[in-house]
Amino acid sequence: MSAALTTILTPTGMLGYGYPVADFWSALDLGVEAIVVDAGSTDPGPYLLGLGETLCTDESVVRDLTPMLEAAGTRGIPLFVGSAGGAGTDAQVDHLVSLVDSIGRENGWRLTVATVHTALSPEVVLDRLDQGQIRHSVRDELPTRADIADAVALVAQVGAEPFTRIIESPQKADVVIAGRAYDPAPHAAWAISRGVAPALAWHAGKILECGGACAEPKGSGVLARFFDDCFTVTPMSPGARCTPLSVAAHTMYEKSRPDLLPGPDGVLDVRACRYEVVDERTVRVSGSKHHDGESPTLKVEGATVTGHRAVFMGGVRDPILIDQIDTFLDTLRKILSGLYPELASGAAQLHFHVYGRDGVMGAREPETGTPFELGILAEVTAATPAKAKAIAAHARIGMLHLPYDGQIATAGNFALPLNPMETAIGPVCRFSVYHVLDATGLPAFPVRQREVGA
Repeated sequence: MSAALTTILTPTGMLGYGYPVADFWSALDLGVEAIVVDAGSTDPGPYLLGLGETLCTDESVVRDLTPMLEAAGTRGIPLFVGSAGGAGTDAQVDHLVSLVDSIGRENGWRLTVATVHTALSPEVVLDRLDQGQIRHSVRDELPTRADIADAVALVAQVGAEPFTRIIESPQKADVVIAGRAYDPAPHAAWAISRGVAPALAWHAGKILECGGACAEPKGSGVLARFFDDCFTVTPMSPGARCTPLSVAAHTMYEKSRPDLLPGPDGVLDVRACRYEVVDERTVRVSGSKHHDGESPTLKVEGATVTGHRAVFMGGVRDPILIDQIDTFLDTLRKILSGLYPELASGAAQLHFHVYGRDGVMGAREPETGTPFELGILAEVTAATPAKAKAIAAHARIGMLHLPYDGQIATAGNFALPLNPMETAIGPVCRFSVYHVLDATGLPAFPVRQREVGA
């Protein structure tokens, strides 16, 4: 095998999730040229975008960032961070820069930071909607004008272009912090800039972005070496190994189909891929293909606050009640709908999640045996915190005292483990925009460089 074109280390699948620092430094000694780490996801739902919350605490992020910044500041190994803060809003990008600045000042490292802000204005998205340049969602829906205008924040999931612009700039950056980004994009941009074929770069990025999730057992970090016609992946930590099965399986992770993987820069085609053992810990991947898109695209994410939520939880162990739990809960819903017009009209919602029976799978649950106990999570969403908590309290009272056929004990058939028994948990968000738009003619996302640290 010829000399590697470049080597990338992803020390953890998510900034703030932690990783073995000793293994990180050992991996760097193998000749790493770039460190790339993801910092965001839509997996937790729309609240990160709608409420400006961060995926991990500052304490966890600082812990993970500090060794990476030391490598950038003292060894000249650039660090790339995608989807800053979780949702990649402009405010989250700026907040992460402030943490880098603080770490740099504390440790005496002077760092050049390049940022990419990926927010979109409602006017831009509305214009694309009017021009028919937004695709239907997987539910065959288009956003309404209100969905776009009412979004608390709108971000575009960018591809490789802004990272490439920074890499090719004569003003070199020690750290690149981007807003919302397609997870493999920074990996692919770095590899392509070092002469790696785009197909290999995008395929490796798809595997690397979750760190050691491609290994057995799943670990924190993974190292990729790129060659003219293949790349290899090796876990960062010595106690893990990559296998052809583990790497191929992770290629298919979070995709609607296993062979063609679309992204903002085209489609990764893995139908002819080969996954081969190199040694007991390393797998070689070859045969990837990449088809450029007919026009540039961006996935746009927008979140809207739809109400406020209150919850309570408890358990049922009475077999008489378990045998008729659906009838019992339906009766309780009807009673509450008579007391609260908001429930009857749909302005408020009450949901019971019945764990131990079908709380995870719902109607798709294949097991139909009678459980000996049930855990019930009641979830109320209403226009105000007070209304949500009022409905939740009334539902909890009904769970405790509503009679049912064959009841023996007149109370105490619903065990509540927490006090206060119902809890207001804050605003509720939904993705009002989760669509792909044609990005032809859109101006480049702004890149800014600044000096931070000591």
